Amino acid sequence: MAGWLNSPIFNLLESGLDGLGLRQRVLADNIANNDTPDFKRSDVSFDKILQATMDSMNNATAVSGTEPGHIPITGTGLTSDSFVVKDEGTTYRNDGNNVDIDLEMTRLAENTLQYNSLSRMLTMHLSMLKQAIQE
Repeated sequence: MAGWLNSPIFNLLESGLDGLGLRQRVLADNIANNDTPDFKRSDVSFDKILQATMDSMNNATAVSGTEPGHIPITGTGLTSDSFVVKDEGTTYRNDGNNVDIDLEMTRLAENTLQYNSLSRMLTMHLSMLKQAIQE
């Protein structure tokens, strides 16, 4: 029964939501430091997140419990700063700051839409599982 929540779809949706949550924090940090001299904007590398998710799904069989009833170990640990990439190459202003507030606000809106879409997909996935259990 624990395998239902350990499906590839569930793992990808979970990783996507974790990654978008991390991007939300990074974008909020960029916006908050819009007027900070020499601040360099950051973003989240979804390529690294996808690779980490795929690796963890491929290695899921390598981790096993000592008893048959143990819950399998899952999760990607996407709160790590290893997925955050700092943009050192550009500078828009004389004070060394490279945050474009309009671009950051646009990215924030896109991120919110993506997060809402993935959360709806996860809700639909869980609703289908619930319906299958009830029937």
